[in-house]
Amino acid sequence: MSKKDLKTDLLQGTLDMLILRVLRRGDMHGWGIADRIALISKSVLSVGEGSLYPALHRLEEQGWIESEWGQSENNRKAKFYRLTKAGRKQLELEEATWDRLTGAIAEIMRSA
Repeated sequence: MSKKDLKTDLLQGTLDMLILRVLRRGDMHGWGIADRIALISKSVLSVGEGSLYPALHRLEEQGWIESEWGQSENNRKAKFYRLTKAGRKQLELEEATWDRLTGAIAEIMRSA
């Protein structure tokens, strides 16, 4: 099985939570967000443009993130995203839900 076969698809809500979590560290452009997710997950999770940018747009519409144009580290024009106060609250809710869900799944895997 190749490394590419081991990559995992993300559910929409999970991707939103991961983006919010990554942005908790500070402002970041879209490619940087995808890169950070891949880096931390040791490339198990890979977020393509077709998933990333619709998610960023959706999160911005919800008021959970804001964006502004700036210069990337390669001196290119890039849109930088930041977490809003509402986004921080949403992240707390999503983390609590995630903890309950993964705990329940772990219990079933141990006991069933």
